Amino acid sequence: MVPGGTADVTPWRDWSSAADAALQFLHSYLGWDVWLVTRVEGDRWIILRSHPSSVVEPGTELAWGSSFCRQMHEGNAPRLATVTAAVPAYAGRATGPLRGIAAYAGVPIVDPDGELFGTVCGLASRAQPRSAARDLPLVELMARMLSTLLAAGVDPPPIPERSPRLDRALLDQRRPGGTHGDATTP
Repeated sequence: MVPGGTADVTPWRDWSSAADAALQFLHSYLGWDVWLVTRVEGDRWIILRSHPSSVVEPGTELAWGSSFCRQMHEGNAPRLATVTAAVPAYAGRATGPLRGIAAYAGVPIVDPDGELFGTVCGLASRAQPRSAARDLPLVELMARMLSTLLAAGVDPPPIPERSPRLDRALLDQRRPGGTHGDATTP
């Protein structure tokens, strides 16, 4: 089908719309269980946007110090690990809410001053094929797009109201069935 006109390429109305489109694209194109846009505030790692949002709700918070994203940002682990158990910095964090994360992809989002704003990251409950590493440039592109929007003065969303205390794993297997690793069985 050939799209008519320009409706399919009109600008997003705000930063959240761009973030949602990026996450939807990553989920439909790359798969994985969930894609997140996060924000770091002090020692808090806060989920601003997620797709599918039924897996992890916006407003969910974890300690920044225990997150995979911090390990990636500090250079202790790679931006993409198709098997987190094979990366010591990630394997040591796969407890509590992070248990069950078998694959991780994450890239920093920076503010106009080049300081860390948050991350774009993907999580999967099953290890991913090594070939998934070739998709990292797409995740980097999405993070850079969101960083560029921040630099252009497009305001990010406010921090969502805090979700109830996270007393389960982020990927707890209670998500809808489907393709791209969304299985309902362990």
